[in-house]
Amino acid sequence: SNKREEKLDDINLLFIHMHHLINEYRPHQARETLRVMLMVQKRRRVQFTNKFKDQLDKVKNIIQEALDSLPQPQEAMEVDENKAEADKASGLKEGDSEAGTVSNMDRIMCDFVDM
Repeated sequence: SNKREEKLDDINLLFIHMHHLINEYRPHQARETLRVMLMVQKRRRVQFTNKFKDQLDKVKNIIQEALDSLPQPQEAMEVDENKAEADKASGLKEGDSEAGTVSNMDRIMCDFVDM
């Protein structure tokens, strides 16, 4: 019975020591868990950023292709000048070519209002 009490005290002491060691390890475990979580978050953000940069480059390329396909400003001015000259030659007033054809009645009403 005396040995039994000693063994129980030893087991109790071992339990206390193990409990103490586990509590000592908790901050290290928490720090390691936090480190792993932060690494996972960083990896996800880097992947997202890389995908975003790829999409941004694609959009920039599409916009650049669209800009390259637009006529140059000088070409657009020449087209506008040619159109204006053609309108003057046909006797249309400025702005009439936008609507296509202007009826005589509309032209008479505009002339009347302009007076």
